[in-house]
Amino acid sequence: MTRRPEIERLRRYWDRHSGSYDRQMAFAERKFFGDSRQWVCGGAVGDVLEVAVGTGLNLGSYPEDVALTGVDLSPQMLDHARRRAAESGRSVTLQVGDAHHLEFPDASFDTVVCTFSLCAIPDERRAVAEAWRVLRPGGQLRLADHVVSTSAPVRLLQRLLELVMIPVGGEHFRRRPVLHVREQGFVVERQERFKAGVVERVVARKPAA
Repeated sequence: MTRRPEIERLRRYWDRHSGSYDRQMAFAERKFFGDSRQWVCGGAVGDVLEVAVGTGLNLGSYPEDVALTGVDLSPQMLDHARRRAAESGRSVTLQVGDAHHLEFPDASFDTVVCTFSLCAIPDERRAVAEAWRVLRPGGQLRLADHVVSTSAPVRLLQRLLELVMIPVGGEHFRRRPVLHVREQGFVVERQERFKAGVVERVVARKPAA
């Protein structure tokens, strides 16, 4: 169980970094992530929930006909997302929310999206379980994240990075969310891994029956 003081610490951390987040992500987008946002969000359908929507970097990648809701731990990050949505004309409901305890009824959404955030959510297993809960039977979970590398030298570097980044911002570099997705009961339909295995993107479905 994630302790509340830890959640509040992370909320303050992301509030402080909200103004620089887009600049920090720009390098990773160019060098590592490629078209992952479009790959993940472009296939979303129906009522869509984006968990850890952040500053709204994904907003322009969704089909126009989806009904989009986004939650994030940080109010300051959400302020940036609201401005981005207003500038683009994208209709989206944005609200503060904790990935461990989503404030939606069971079976509320057709698609749940999470990009480059399960690395920093304290209990990624709980987040996957909550995605399962709020998805309708037959709904899809669409993910992209940086994960543990398939290269031993890169894994060593990731371990060293974690010594600094986990205490500072709660960011993990050696997770593998797809393993928890399968354990939860999702059926993985598409899976891609590249950049020495560091980037992985997944489409999984909650069985209809």
